[in-house]
Amino acid sequence: MERIRLDDLVHYQFLSGIEFDRTGRYLCFVVHKPDLEENDYKSHLWIYDLTEGRSFQLTALGEERHFKWLDDGHILFSSVRSKHHEESKKEGREATVFYKISVQGGEAQEAFQVPLSVETFKQLDENRFLLTAPSNQGRPELWTLSEEEQVHELKRRKEEQDFEVLEEIPYWSNGGGFTSLDRTRVYLYDASSQKLLPVTERDLDVESVTLNQDRTKALVIGSRFTGKREQTNSLYVLDLETRSVRQVPDQGPFRYQYGHITADGQGICCGSAMSRYGLNENPQFFLVDLNTGNRTNLTPHWDRSAWNSVGSDCRYGGGQTFRYVQDHLFFISTDGSSSFLFKVDLEGKVTRVTNKTGSVDAYCVHDNGIAFIGLQDLALQEVYVLRNNEEEKLTEFNQWVLEQRIVNSPEPLSVETAPDVIIEGWVIKPVDWEIDKKYPAIFTIHGGPKTVFGPVFFHEMQYWANEGYFVFFCDPRGSDGRGNEFADIRGKYGTIDYDDLMAFADGVFAKYPSIDQNRVGVTGGSYGGFMTNWIIGHTNRFRAAASQRSISNWVSMGWTTDIGYYFTPDQIGETPWTDSEKLWEHSPLKYADQVQTPTLFIHSEEDYRCWLVEGLQMFTALKFHGIDARLCLFKGENHDLSRSGRPKQRIRRLREITQWFDTYLKA
Repeated sequence: MERIRLDDLVHYQFLSGIEFDRTGRYLCFVVHKPDLEENDYKSHLWIYDLTEGRSFQLTALGEERHFKWLDDGHILFSSVRSKHHEESKKEGREATVFYKISVQGGEAQEAFQVPLSVETFKQLDENRFLLTAPSNQGRPELWTLSEEEQVHELKRRKEEQDFEVLEEIPYWSNGGGFTSLDRTRVYLYDASSQKLLPVTERDLDVESVTLNQDRTKALVIGSRFTGKREQTNSLYVLDLETRSVRQVPDQGPFRYQYGHITADGQGICCGSAMSRYGLNENPQFFLVDLNTGNRTNLTPHWDRSAWNSVGSDCRYGGGQTFRYVQDHLFFISTDGSSSFLFKVDLEGKVTRVTNKTGSVDAYCVHDNGIAFIGLQDLALQEVYVLRNNEEEKLTEFNQWVLEQRIVNSPEPLSVETAPDVIIEGWVIKPVDWEIDKKYPAIFTIHGGPKTVFGPVFFHEMQYWANEGYFVFFCDPRGSDGRGNEFADIRGKYGTIDYDDLMAFADGVFAKYPSIDQNRVGVTGGSYGGFMTNWIIGHTNRFRAAASQRSISNWVSMGWTTDIGYYFTPDQIGETPWTDSEKLWEHSPLKYADQVQTPTLFIHSEEDYRCWLVEGLQMFTALKFHGIDARLCLFKGENHDLSRSGRPKQRIRRLREITQWFDTYLKA
């Protein structure tokens, strides 16, 4: 067995987007492989034949990331496979080319192309498809113009590239650039006639579309806004026969996450009024009268999220969180430190479908069974099938890691940090740990704050353990998986959560005397970056720190980032015009003059979630006060650098952090 190496990251394979075919015999999913030479990811479609018990690669180009099963044993996927299409894309022409391939193999054949940058697509019948695609209210849609008009419009857009006009907030999105006046629109496309029809108006920003069983109607979640996007949205019923869109009456402000039209014409929806716990309030499941908008709460006692919030740096791509099958709404939820598949029926009964701890990352449901992609038993992602309530692993894409590398199991540790407050966490011992030796340690803090760490494979943690570090981590108050009350730290950032983290560290030091308390570092990203900044301004117990994609100043964060204008008032509870002192009190920058800890700052140029100015302010403050600091800026990357950034950048990031800690903790 060899030690885990830093660049093992580029040899892992990441899985996403799993789907059954109509018969239930085949599974199709996407396998993503980092390509260090091209500094990108190659994505291929794979098939698992449940009858023969074997898997095989279906496509070879490496750009097949979105697909749908067709009814005749074929798969439809989008890709760029010709120089003509590449050149058109470079010119700014909006087109998506779809290819058709048989599950029996053979060459993919071009099926049709749509003059839009298609985001999602659903098949209605043999020839018709329901699509969503971006549309900007400030310029004409190219497909509506003549060839001469398109040439003129493309020339105009090229001339405007050096200018940006902002007319609303948010005006940009993390990794997506400027988005002012951008909306998502629904279209109908007939492949036989090549006819494209818009269905929704350009002012409606569509978030999701779900078809009813006979594909005659769709339930649309979206919102209309001018100047400022609110965090509420509405339901719309789309009649595909008449191509009419009708808004369901609103019964007070609400945030829908998912909706589907049931067989009897009701809507089964997941969402929240956000009235008690704000933006992070756990959703409920409702039956909605699509004529009146009246909502009947099916699950008034449900107190968990409806998403997977288990952190890992070994994923790429995703999958559906919600599916409505056989009168049950299936969904992924985080319970404790793991995510599981659940289902709720129309009577409100919630049942947990999977049982093994870890992470369910994507899943699909068929009459014959359930399959999912997950992180279990310290393994990286694999495909599993649920048989007789047992979770059976089907693939071994990453089995080599467990067979060839030393992977240390996280040891659970519970610490009472306040009366009746138990914080769950874990400790990974250094590889070749010896009881009579002293070791450095790294305390890592998750983002969110409403996410969790769990006992799943985390490359950077395993790498540090293989490099001779203790690694410890926990889920303080503010984390997901334990209900609304536990997660609610609005107005308390840097108080009870800081107390939990410090008390957990004390518990770790007490149980593991092999840790040299004079050689402990702290790191975290996003909320974890905020907390790293906060910690170094409130204690000198850490020898070094690495603050990643952080927040340092709630005043600047609230009015420059893509979520700040609503996240800051909700989570801190004030604005500069209601109580600027409250914002400043919770800003790590206020305490930067007290920092004595050498700190590395990691930030990405296109991170508009925790914008670059947050790291720059804290870096400048430390330098101003004579504290050793270094800032590494990753161009062309965004808030998700550590999870889905380009391979070379991900390796450089981890190398920078490790070398920083080696300098201060191993000297």
